[in-house]
Amino acid sequence: MKAAEWLTTGSHLILKQWCDASDRNFIKRFNALEATQRQILHSVLQSSTLAKNQKVQNYEQFVKSFPATRYGAWREDIQRYREQKLALSSSKLVRFQPTSGSSEQIKFIPYTKLFLDQLDHAIAPWLASMYRKCPQLRAGTHYWSVSWLPESQREVLKDKNLNDDSALLGLGKRILSKFTQAVPSNVAFAANADDALFATICYLVANRNLAMISVWSPTFALQLLERLEALQQEVIEVLESGLWGMRQNSLKDVTAPYSPESAQALINSSNGEHIDFKQLWPKLSLVSSWDTAGSKAWAEKLKQRLPDVQFEGKGLWATEGVVTIPYNDQYPLAYQSHFYEFEYLEGEKQGQIIPSWQLKVGDVVSPIITSGNGLLRYCLDDCLRVTGFLQQIPCFEFQGRRFGVDLVGEKLAPETAQQLLSQLNETDSKAISLLAIDTEQQVKPFYCVLFEGEIHHSVNDEYIDRILRQNFHYELARNLGQLDQPQIRQAPNGWNAYKKLVMFDGIIEGNIKPEPLKKITLNSLEQL
Repeated sequence: MKAAEWLTTGSHLILKQWCDASDRNFIKRFNALEATQRQILHSVLQSSTLAKNQKVQNYEQFVKSFPATRYGAWREDIQRYREQKLALSSSKLVRFQPTSGSSEQIKFIPYTKLFLDQLDHAIAPWLASMYRKCPQLRAGTHYWSVSWLPESQREVLKDKNLNDDSALLGLGKRILSKFTQAVPSNVAFAANADDALFATICYLVANRNLAMISVWSPTFALQLLERLEALQQEVIEVLESGLWGMRQNSLKDVTAPYSPESAQALINSSNGEHIDFKQLWPKLSLVSSWDTAGSKAWAEKLKQRLPDVQFEGKGLWATEGVVTIPYNDQYPLAYQSHFYEFEYLEGEKQGQIIPSWQLKVGDVVSPIITSGNGLLRYCLDDCLRVTGFLQQIPCFEFQGRRFGVDLVGEKLAPETAQQLLSQLNETDSKAISLLAIDTEQQVKPFYCVLFEGEIHHSVNDEYIDRILRQNFHYELARNLGQLDQPQIRQAPNGWNAYKKLVMFDGIIEGNIKPEPLKKITLNSLEQL
């Protein structure tokens, strides 16, 4: 065994031992949900500036003192936090993590040491379960997709340590994880997303020991495989020379991989057009991505591209915190991480908020988290269904976003769509609705604006794209090639055209209401 393989195997062994210890504690408290959650709430209240000011001591006082909130309620305090004029938590601030907002172009979520420790409590049992499910992972390297930054934010946020997902781990695990990773995290700091994607592909091909690919959106994994097949010759040239060639300026901060052996393996596994991925990555044993709601069909397509590899779906993990983790083929609440409440979305209890220990099978709810970053009773606006329990711990299935559309992870909200329509209507055009086109894997998904009558000469596909790119995750999806260019459709009577589009997808006419953002199928759009 080569020295690098010994180092990888040894690092996995130590990581697994640490994760197994956390996992034993995770299992040990399966019958102590309420006690565990109250302990977590107490620790958060002890560190929260707002809770200490109001002398809040327990859950009963907590719900009377603080309403459920969204980012808008915290925006000013977070800005003051960033300016060091206010601290939301007494826990040491590590960084601010950017993500999309609904009406905000970008949100900044505070990451404190306590918050990162809470995430670690979810990561460890998840990894322990993963090692159990796929023991081959202990002998190979892993690709964990980094948190890619949109190109417009790359220089602004550079050197902020925002792109390294291993930073979610504790220090020891973070050091060891470096020896098990197939792709260096600094590829995300390429000058543009295309070059970052190319560098990622080169490192994956260079790694003869690749055992796992973990990404968030299955469309991103499919994009990696498609780009690899399209750029085979350029990848071979990089691996044979150890130089980036024409991409050198963009990738000047990233060392090019040098591996003539891997270049030859790529040649041997390809017929010049298609690649035999099993031959290219003989140790690849597990691929992980979202596989529910809008991602389900794309995940099936990914499984077809890698038919000999085990697949695992993702839990619900947002920039603001973790809710569920994949664990022994279920998705239990990460009950040792944050404090969780849930809002009923259906039935006679709709709108009521309860703690996690009052959930029942079949409940359709939306999570509200209180965490060590200082954000209290923060609504995530995801829809979950309770599928069962691990002793007292509720397990869930992700149903989709409560508001807005998420074709490939771009998270567009109705507020964003309404802002776009308002801007378009200022040009003397009449924009009716922003349509999210689910292409059902026929082509890349895209967005389309439905107009009534004539459109101002200044309005075109590029104009619409520029406005939508103000949304953090939309721009990222466009940079990475997951979403196609937006389109325009015109109709003499916009409302009638909108109704026809929605009715093609099976909605009864009497139930149709005008919405600024609506998801429809490509087949319905083509009927128009």
